[in-house]
Amino acid sequence: MMTWIWNFIGTIRVTDIIDIAIIAYIIYRLITFVRRTNSANVIKGIALLVAIMWISQLLHLNVISYLLGNTFELGILALVVLFQPELRRFLEQVGSSNFKLLGRTENQKAIETAITQTVLACQDMSRSKTGALLVFERDMKLDTYINTGAIINAQPSVELLKNIFYPKTPLHDGAVIIREGRIAGAACMLPLSTNNNLSRELGMRHRAGIGISERSDAVVVVVSEETGSISVAVEGILKRHLNSETFETLLRKELMPVEEEKQSWSMKIRSQVIKNEKNDRKEKNKKEV
Repeated sequence: MMTWIWNFIGTIRVTDIIDIAIIAYIIYRLITFVRRTNSANVIKGIALLVAIMWISQLLHLNVISYLLGNTFELGILALVVLFQPELRRFLEQVGSSNFKLLGRTENQKAIETAITQTVLACQDMSRSKTGALLVFERDMKLDTYINTGAIINAQPSVELLKNIFYPKTPLHDGAVIIREGRIAGAACMLPLSTNNNLSRELGMRHRAGIGISERSDAVVVVVSEETGSISVAVEGILKRHLNSETFETLLRKELMPVEEEKQSWSMKIRSQVIKNEKNDRKEKNKKEV
């Protein structure tokens, strides 16, 4: 048995591993993309028809196999037409993604500053019930949406963000898009979500925030002008009514994953060191007694 395993391992080439990794990545991206779009139920229906076709061929049900076979031949073109928006969105995401093997380590200081200033500004706007919509760009570029607003290249600050979203200013109606820790645009127009299952309580600002998170990998912050509640949208999922601590933790986790991992490891090491010191003191006290 072990000989067979070693012989099998010996036949695996580096190109085979690369081949499997690429296919696995494509399948993963397809699954995650389908899960956050309205096409999930259609995909399930297609999978069911494929299963029926396979079973009919296995049981030699010739009529059903013939009908389903012809249907699938014509259905390929129909699927391209049916899923045209989804396919275009998926290809945009794949084409715009930057494959960074070492993580998002660039401009970490600027991103950290942007997070801190955003949290403080949103706290103030939450108390004053000032509506706000902020989009943190990640791998997928958002130039299409930035160009719909006023181009700004400025470091975010509490005062600047509050001034932008103040109701009487010309830039308050729209979204602020933050790229690599700097404000790239303000008063930007965003696409609305196509999800028909959203709560009726959500207004246009929340639907726009969810919409851009469905079409990109951006992290979106929404402050409600009705309730003052702070929400974050990622991959079409909206997390509502966040307190300040949870809000900041979520932003850091999504925008600084490498830094968060380092912090978690340092905290574990530190706690272990403290634990060891306590045990040493206990042992020392026992010996003295």
